[in-house]
Amino acid sequence: MPAPAQPGAPPPAAAVSRWRVALRRHQRPLWLAAIVLVASAVVFLHGRLYPVPRALTQDDIDSAVLHTLERTTLPSAAARAYETIRPSVVRVRQLAPKTDDAEGEKDIERSVGTGVVIVDKGIILTNLHVVAGADRVGVVFEDGTEAEADVIGMQPENDLAVIKARTLPDDLVPATLRSTRDLAPGDLVVAVGFPFGIGPSATAGVVSGLGRTYVSADGKRALTNLIQFDAAANPGSSGGPLVTADGEVVGIVTGIMNPTEQRVFIGIGFAVPIENAAMAIGLSPF
Repeated sequence: MPAPAQPGAPPPAAAVSRWRVALRRHQRPLWLAAIVLVASAVVFLHGRLYPVPRALTQDDIDSAVLHTLERTTLPSAAARAYETIRPSVVRVRQLAPKTDDAEGEKDIERSVGTGVVIVDKGIILTNLHVVAGADRVGVVFEDGTEAEADVIGMQPENDLAVIKARTLPDDLVPATLRSTRDLAPGDLVVAVGFPFGIGPSATAGVVSGLGRTYVSADGKRALTNLIQFDAAANPGSSGGPLVTADGEVVGIVTGIMNPTEQRVFIGIGFAVPIENAAMAIGLSPF
């Protein structure tokens, strides 16, 4: 037999209806609560699976830099200087005169020196004795481009000549010139050129002295206010740049001293300060 209904208790159908009304009334808050609960769970799980990295400190950065330096071989100062100046260094050639039957033949190179591009329009500094007496002057740029060049300026008192190439490579890079005002004995310098036609070659040394005087081996030429240096230079190096550790040109290599009859380097080279060289083409870069 069914249990007798309790006095005052609502019938089951009425209770269910009342619950439905309550659910409808509170449906939105309940959904919001459920969304918040799910979102909180997602955030909690994400935090456990992907913890937030801690902020880097200066000690962390210093440690990482030190770790890299200990395991990486950095280029030397001379190597960095060479790489900086290399695109601006050119081979300067005295060429045999052209003849009517020489068309299409390879140029005959009579002698070799060095030059450095200082203006991107093909303006090149070299030594006067590198191009003096030449029937034809040619240059070879860093990318292999060959061109004939014209002498457009001379400064005999400093053994300097300015030449201009007739044909230019793409993206020609001129050298950066630097005043010798703060140059001092002991400063690192690198000479880049074509000693005995081999190159471009780099030699490194230091500034040995300033304000030196040099008399050429034949006694015909006296140069003053020169930079003395001990980076190796030999025939063919003439006209090349003497650069700082930053690859900036402070001088143009012009001569070597050797008390014997030999024309080889024994530790004393000379360069014309770049201020004099800049004056040869009317530049005042400092």
